[in-house]
Amino acid sequence: MSGRIETAFAAAKSENRAAFIAYLTAGFPSEPRFREAALEVLDHADLLEVGLPFSDPLGDGPTIQRAGERALAAGIDGRRTIELVAELRRATDKPLVVMSYYNPIFCYPGGEAGFVRDLVDAGGDGVILPDLPPDEGGSLIECARSAGLDTVFLVAPTSTDERLELVAAASRGFVYAVSVTGVTGARDALPEEVADLVERTRRAGAENVAVGFGVGSRETASRVAKVADGVVVGSALIDALAHGRDVGALARELALGCRR
Repeated sequence: MSGRIETAFAAAKSENRAAFIAYLTAGFPSEPRFREAALEVLDHADLLEVGLPFSDPLGDGPTIQRAGERALAAGIDGRRTIELVAELRRATDKPLVVMSYYNPIFCYPGGEAGFVRDLVDAGGDGVILPDLPPDEGGSLIECARSAGLDTVFLVAPTSTDERLELVAAASRGFVYAVSVTGVTGARDALPEEVADLVERTRRAGAENVAVGFGVGSRETASRVAKVADGVVVGSALIDALAHGRDVGALARELALGCRR
């Protein structure tokens, strides 16, 4: 497990709160603003997910889809995403994790090994893999393990106990629990099944379980923080960036919601 990710979750637990995990799309709305926003958010977040733009993001709702399209149009690819991670690493000691669909990793110069090597060299702590089943990701998991890079896989309310055990065994850092059977996007309420999913994932062997998809306000963050080890927020932050609102202020409110 990455030392920075482990430390972040341990610190949150010691303070009786859930870790606040923020997501921003690499290079959105522009490279300079992305860098500024990332540091504004990291003033309050425990960990930053940097989304690698992809042309067919099946798990993302319209807000993150539009951000990805704009970043792709500006030339943000896998290599540039990792370069942006390196720039952020020079400015923060907090964990930085890339969220990427598998295709950009497969097509990256040098393939899986090249992606892992460059991300580790850039100071990245992990990679979240929303569309790669762990039972089909053996070579990437092995490559990441040998390099000290955490791999984070997803579970959903529909996941069987057998599947939860498989994901927990393949994940390092934390397991990403999807709160709804749908795509990303802020919602006013979250399903009651979230607590059950978190508990089942812990029983399956996960040390840290972070819940995402649907969290977009201090209130929803507070509800998730009561049951999960981490709270993931993406679309609400991207929407704030897209409309020129104060992402730092929003991050501060979300961080307050992560307190128990």
